[in-house]
Amino acid sequence: VQLQASGGGLVRPGGSLRLSCAASEETLDDYDIGWFRQAPGKEREGVSCISRNNAITYYADFVKGRFTISRDNFENTVFLQMDSLKPEDTALYYCATAPPNCLAYAATWYIDGMDSWGKGTLVTVSS
Repeated sequence: VQLQASGGGLVRPGGSLRLSCAASEETLDDYDIGWFRQAPGKEREGVSCISRNNAITYYADFVKGRFTISRDNFENTVFLQMDSLKPEDTALYYCATAPPNCLAYAATWYIDGMDSWGKGTLVTVSS
């Protein structure tokens, strides 16, 4: 399934952004969805994940307490609310399908095994 991330932009440290992930031709409620990011010069990493039934969510330690993942299956969209943004959150953010129940969504083998990432959305945190 092809997913499109949007909502990125330039924000000052401490600010907020809300990213959206949508699918153009399929319904997202059949999929567990993860958010990932890649900063300049760094490997792509898992940020957060939500199961298809909203029952399970995961957050990377570096965003816990600051980011919130949610989904609206009626709107066919998954959101990532990002608060208290830091300069180190600057990256290209992507959304993609995740393993069942989000297990191992952030594992290197899963990320490296993805063959299509779609177009990401750039988040820049700077004063």
